[in-house]
Amino acid sequence: MGRKFFVGGNWKMNGSKAMISEIANFLGEPLDSEVEIVCGAPAIYLEYAKTVLPANVSLAAQNCYKVKSGAFTGEISPAMIKDIGLKWVILGHSERRNVFGEKDELIGEKVGHALDEGLSVIACIGELLEEREAGKTTDVVFAQMSAISKNVKDWSRVVIAYEPVWAIGTGKTASPAQAQEVHAQLRQWLKEKVSAEVSAATRIIYGGSVTAGNCKELAKEGDIDGFLVGGASLKKDFVQIVNAKK
Repeated sequence: MGRKFFVGGNWKMNGSKAMISEIANFLGEPLDSEVEIVCGAPAIYLEYAKTVLPANVSLAAQNCYKVKSGAFTGEISPAMIKDIGLKWVILGHSERRNVFGEKDELIGEKVGHALDEGLSVIACIGELLEEREAGKTTDVVFAQMSAISKNVKDWSRVVIAYEPVWAIGTGKTASPAQAQEVHAQLRQWLKEKVSAEVSAATRIIYGGSVTAGNCKELAKEGDIDGFLVGGASLKKDFVQIVNAKK
């Protein structure tokens, strides 16, 4: 059985009730039924988005902390995400790493706790431009994978999102060949460090300036199992990206 194509929309710190209603409206258009669709909404709008998005579109929190409750002002926990009826969270996004200073170890701990609490996780990894130019892409992403992997007991609830930081929001996109090369290396890492079964079954999706114009070429690559889309997920173009395999 093949890996089900997965398209995530990361709304980041964008949105209002009116905007979310507009997104819900265009997501009501025909979407490929063979694609799993998950949108990451700001925490304050998760419950509202749940009431307006089509039933075939799931919701994710954009972050959570590594414990169930406590004195952590401003954070939310996996238990809270579950309590409002959701099952997905995005963790380790490059903005959490590079704007808010989250380290590999913390991200790994958060992934482990979210999984232990019953959530599914979109776990993000990726290298900076200077790291790619220094030939350190695999060093960086393998270290990030290692920190995540040591906290994972059930890989069936993990989607890996490879997002080269130099391609996020910049208009630069890794070419299909560049993206495929790293995805294949990640799959080989999983085979060697975890198991052949996990390597074959785990979805590795690409993020980084994915658009309606480049999604079909990216989707043709054998180890690219979908996308994590930023800005384009706020626009009607997102429908074309969801339908990239059609």
